[in-house]
Amino acid sequence: MGAVDGIALRLAERSDAPRLHEALRALSHDLGDAHVAGVDELMQAAFGPAPVFRAQLAEVGQGPLWGVAVYSPAFSTTRGTSGAYVSDLWVSPRARGAGLGQRLLGAVAQDAALHWRAGFIRLTVYDDNPAAQRFYARLGFVPAQAETVFTLGQDGLAALGAVHDDHRVGTPPR
Repeated sequence: MGAVDGIALRLAERSDAPRLHEALRALSHDLGDAHVAGVDELMQAAFGPAPVFRAQLAEVGQGPLWGVAVYSPAFSTTRGTSGAYVSDLWVSPRARGAGLGQRLLGAVAQDAALHWRAGFIRLTVYDDNPAAQRFYARLGFVPAQAETVFTLGQDGLAALGAVHDDHRVGTPPR
């Protein structure tokens, strides 16, 4: 019997926000990233009036999660179809190497196809994470050629006139 026997996958619900937060905090720690989003931000972003992401959970009972995948809808005019952008994929160290990451991505693909008619999955991998790059390549992911990712933060949004007094996740402009 392997380390992932008995692990069930399911879509996150409102009551899962604290455990989702703990798993995403573990991912941030593993990557050496800052972890800014708290339970309240996750609640608003995933379960508020205008949800911006969905999450698949890997669990055995109500204990700590064994893995998570966070994803959002995307649309590609060059592909002519919708897809899913996986912003976060984390598997607990106790389950790594046992196929749980692949199972989580499979659950993302199924859910995104059902809800958004998704025809692709897109994700970003840090340059200094060759193990993750090998994992995704084994699954058939192909690195994007001739693309550079740009991000516009709060200062840039303000310069565009796109920030209002309350820029919290899910807060509609006035």
